[in-house]
Amino acid sequence: MIRINVVCIGKIKEKYIKEGINEFLKRLSKYIKLEIIELAEEDDNKGIENAINSETERIINAISKKSYSYNILLDLKGKMFDSEEMAQKIEEISMISSEINFIIGGSNGVNDNLRKIVDFRLCFSPMTFPHQLMRLILTEQLYRWVSINNNIKYHK
Repeated sequence: MIRINVVCIGKIKEKYIKEGINEFLKRLSKYIKLEIIELAEEDDNKGIENAINSETERIINAISKKSYSYNILLDLKGKMFDSEEMAQKIEEISMISSEINFIIGGSNGVNDNLRKIVDFRLCFSPMTFPHQLMRLILTEQLYRWVSINNNIKYHK
């Protein structure tokens, strides 16, 4: 069973988002081991660049402890896939790695230090989404990809 971590900045504040994420975590538990790793959000009163650098460093430290994992950064400048293509990509990754980290940076983004070390950069859309909502979208897509790969009727 593949292990997937969602490494992200900040905590979910909205109840409806938490409930949606929990529903998909429950559905996914039969197929993958999924953990959400929330890292502290930096107060940007000392400057946005300092906040970005501090949050990026926290992310790098979190993923560096798992040297055998495949790291995917959600990035507006990443590659766009449809759901079937991404399900295939997950299947391919699972052949070479038993763990995948999906990384969602903070509201100000991440710096190039992280972009340089990840294995893949994925763009969900050229539109901007709230970071809390992006976690819900990602967990739904994880369930969709698992459904495609396991021939579950969820994906149409």
